[in-house]
Amino acid sequence: MNESIIAACDGASKGNPGPAAWAWVVADAQGRPERWEAGPLGTATNNVAELTALRELLESTDPATAIEVRMDSQYAMNAVTKWLPGWKRNGWKTSAGKPVANRDLVVRIDDLLAGRSVRFTYVPAHQVDGDPLNALADQAASEAAVAQVPAGTAHGATRLPTPAPGRATEGRSGGTAAKRNGGAARKTGGAARTARSGATIKARFAGRCHCGKPYAAQDPIAKNPNGWGHPECRTAPA
Repeated sequence: MNESIIAACDGASKGNPGPAAWAWVVADAQGRPERWEAGPLGTATNNVAELTALRELLESTDPATAIEVRMDSQYAMNAVTKWLPGWKRNGWKTSAGKPVANRDLVVRIDDLLAGRSVRFTYVPAHQVDGDPLNALADQAASEAAVAQVPAGTAHGATRLPTPAPGRATEGRSGGTAAKRNGGAARKTGGAARTARSGATIKARFAGRCHCGKPYAAQDPIAKNPNGWGHPECRTAPA
């Protein structure tokens, strides 16, 4: 068997569903990034984007090479490591008797995992001193979701994506990140006050929307009952 590799994959959806994309980053056994790729999905959900990212990663790596896959999506990881055997026994129905969502993606991933040495590792997203490969994949997916164009080393990229700053801790009322994001919006002065009545502003700093996905600096954001986030999430429930 060839030398082992470490990889991370992530998906992004700006609105869930909304403009979406997938991304992966492959590193050597010491964790040094070697190549990355991201691709647009048009309009899709977070779950579709996360599963697509895993499928694309597995399709782009040597089946004979042992791989550690780092992910921040518990849904995608559980789907292919915990729930899949039961789904197959139940004729691709959930325990509630409903058809399995995103079955085509799960079936393809199941095929790609057959006979491979794959170890999955869950890594929390957007943490200070968090997993650097996951941060790269997260940023690449987020940028591709906005731009809706493919990117990566296979497309001529010579630099890695620059991850957004992580958050330190979560407090009872939304945590450090929420306070920082709110403060960043308030620093925009009149523009922020206007946004409270429904308009949008450009984020001065990267942050995280209540839909669960981040926004980058200079992305449009709007005030919603849960803080600042994507304009399309203004009326979406937390």
